[in-house]
Amino acid sequence: MKNEQLKAALFDLDGVVFDTEPQYSVFWGEQCRHYHPEHPGLEHEIKGSTLVQIYDRWWTGELEQERDVVTRRLNEFEAQMTYDYISGLETFIADLHRHDVKTAVVTSSNVPKMESVYRAHPEFHTLFDAILTSEDFAESKPSPDCYLRAARRFGLSNADCVVFEDSINGLRSGLAADMMVVGLLTTNSLEAVEPLSNYQLKNYNNINFKRLNQLWQDI
Repeated sequence: MKNEQLKAALFDLDGVVFDTEPQYSVFWGEQCRHYHPEHPGLEHEIKGSTLVQIYDRWWTGELEQERDVVTRRLNEFEAQMTYDYISGLETFIADLHRHDVKTAVVTSSNVPKMESVYRAHPEFHTLFDAILTSEDFAESKPSPDCYLRAARRFGLSNADCVVFEDSINGLRSGLAADMMVVGLLTTNSLEAVEPLSNYQLKNYNNINFKRLNQLWQDI
């Protein structure tokens, strides 16, 4: 039987906590135009993919030797990025905590990327009760593995958790974990996100614990 209120909110990072997707479009646009000029717009197709998934699909054969070069460029780029919170996030997180809702970041980003985040936001650890990165998962999104592990970290069932995602792979991961999924419209269109989510948001300005809990109850 369902609890009276949700117990945990699980957040992807880029496009969900931080408004970073436009910056990644710039970086990957440059790399894709250089290595794959025959495939215009590739940077948009790979959104939401892990670095391993990108390399396995697009940096193979003769391009495999370029992976280290791209990785170095990416690390340098991420170290210089700006990490602006999605509007309303901090207020929303505080409201969740006031109602004893656990919060976690569940991201395919790795530890070096997170070090850049912590330098930009020393308070980041105080916003979330847990931070899970790619090193914590056996399988990448769209596998549900990451969200199932986050639920277990808190000793909760799938039904007690809500997932916040923006990418197609991330949305599918949340659904596969059998959790309520809130889709952020920061990366993909409403038409792409709506079929893969229970509720959609542009940002966090018009959502609070009471509203989210009611949506969760109604599912």
